[in-house]
Amino acid sequence: MTGYQALANGIIEQAVKDYRAALKTLRRHPDSKAAMATAMEVERFFHSSWFAVLTDIDPDYLIERLRKEAVK
Repeated sequence: MTGYQALANGIIEQAVKDYRAALKTLRRHPDSKAAMATAMEVERFFHSSWFAVLTDIDPDYLIERLRKEAVK
């Protein structure tokens, strides 16, 4: 793995962690504006051209999987 690939993976991994944490907070506190803002920000990132440069992962698939995971 090149340094660029490791950096790209790290950026995506952090976004996934942030999204999971926001969804977990929203499950417990549905009115949390901070968690909602974080979730929306990460979703915008997942749909951004920057995300597309970093990975070939389908953003809608990723979001759907993370949402299903959060319900468990």
